[in-house]
Amino acid sequence: MLSFCFLFFLILFFIIPSKSKKIDSSNLSILCRVRRRKRVMVSMEQHLPRELVSNILSRLPAKDLVLCKFVCKSWFDLISDPHFITNYYAVYNNLMHLQSQEEHLLAIGRPSLSGLKTYISILSWNTNDSKKHVSSALLNPPEEYNSDHKYWSEISGPCNGIYFLEGNPNVMMNPSLGQFKALPESHFTASQATYSLTEYFGFGFDPKTDDYKVVVIKDFWLKETDERKLGYWVAEVYSLNSNTWRKLDASPPLSVEIWGSTRVYTYVNSCCHWWGFVDHESGRTQDVVLAFDMVNESFRNIKVLRIRSSSEEEFATLVPFNESSTIGAIVYPVRGTEKCLDVWVLKDYWDEDSWVKQYRVTNLQVIDKLVGFIGSNKFLSKDSNEGLVFHEPDESHNKTRDLNVYGMCASLRAATYSESLVSLQRGNEFGRQFFLCPKS
Repeated sequence: MLSFCFLFFLILFFIIPSKSKKIDSSNLSILCRVRRRKRVMVSMEQHLPRELVSNILSRLPAKDLVLCKFVCKSWFDLISDPHFITNYYAVYNNLMHLQSQEEHLLAIGRPSLSGLKTYISILSWNTNDSKKHVSSALLNPPEEYNSDHKYWSEISGPCNGIYFLEGNPNVMMNPSLGQFKALPESHFTASQATYSLTEYFGFGFDPKTDDYKVVVIKDFWLKETDERKLGYWVAEVYSLNSNTWRKLDASPPLSVEIWGSTRVYTYVNSCCHWWGFVDHESGRTQDVVLAFDMVNESFRNIKVLRIRSSSEEEFATLVPFNESSTIGAIVYPVRGTEKCLDVWVLKDYWDEDSWVKQYRVTNLQVIDKLVGFIGSNKFLSKDSNEGLVFHEPDESHNKTRDLNVYGMCASLRAATYSESLVSLQRGNEFGRQFFLCPKS
C-alpha cells in the first residue's frame, strides 16, 4: 500500500491546503523508490479517482512527468493520454505564471559581433523579488547545429508549448522535453531566371488534423530586369505530421506588402498574422493585417483604421492581445528613446471596424523597437547595451527589470516560456535532443 500512502501524503500537503503551487521535483526520487518496491505495488485506480491523480501529476514539470511514466502502467497511460496533455498545458502554466508570481521567458540572441552563433536561454524571476534577481539556463542544441554557421533570427511561439525558430536551419522545438527538430529543405525553388528576396514565416496549430504547421510566403524577382515577377507571391506550408513541404493553391493578395520589421508572434483564432500595407492609386498608404488560417489554409486581409500618422514617424508592432482572444497593435515614435506607446486592440476579431485605443503608456525608455509583448500590459525592449529589458507599467510608475541577456546587431528576440508534454515525434520519425545547461 506504499503507493497509496505516498499519494495520500501528496493530497495532504498539496491538494487540501491548496497553498502550494507546484510539487517540488525533489519528490521525484520518492516516486522512483516507490516504483522499486513492487511487493506492495497495487494498482492506483483501486484507491484514488483518476481525476485526483491527474490533478496531482499536473503540478510536476514536464521533464519529471516523463520519468513518472515509468512508475507504473496506469501512470504511463494517464500521462500519455491526449486529454491529460492538453489539460496539463493549461493547468501547469497557470500555476507557473499566475499563482506563483513568476515570469518565464525563452530568449534568443547573438552575444558576439564576430559570429552568427545564436544562444537560446530560459529566463526566470519572481515578480516580488526586490533584488530583481534573474536566473537563466542555456539550451544547447544538438552538436551539428551548435556552431557559428548555424543561427536563428526570429522566434515564434509558444503554440501549445511548441516553438518555431527561423534561421539556418529552420527548427521546431519543445524546450521542456528537450526536443529539437530541423525542418527539411523546401522542394520548391526559384527558376534560374528568378530569385527570392524575402521570406515571411508563420507558425501555428491545426486542431482539425492535430498538426503543427509552418507557412512561408516568398516573393520572386526577375534577374534580368530586377523587377517583380507577375504573380510574385508564392506560399508553401510545412506539416509536422508528414514532415514535408507543399505549395499552396492560395496566395496572399498581390496588393499587400508585408513590413519586414521586428515581429512579435501573433497567433490568434488558429490564424497567424503579419503587419502590412496597401498602396492606393492616390498615393496614400493604408495599414492592413494579413492573416493566414491554419485550418482552411487561406489568406485574408484585415483592414486597420488610421491609428498612426505615418510609417516614417511612427512604428506599429502587431501583437496578440491577452495572448488568445484577439490582436492588437502598439504604436510608438521612430525617433527618441523616451517613448509614449499607444496600445490599440481589435475588440471583435471578426469585425475589422472595431479597432479602439485601449490605453497609453508614457515615459517608457525604449531603444529602437519593441521585441516582445506579454498579456495585455507587459513589454520587452532592448537597451543601449543591446540587453533585454522587461517593462510592466501601471498607473503610478513603470516597473523595469534588466534580464541580463544580450544580443548584438538587433538579434534579441523573446517569448513567453511554457511547459508542454506535446511531442515532436511523429510515427517512426524522431527529432534530435538538446540539453539544458544551468547558468547563474
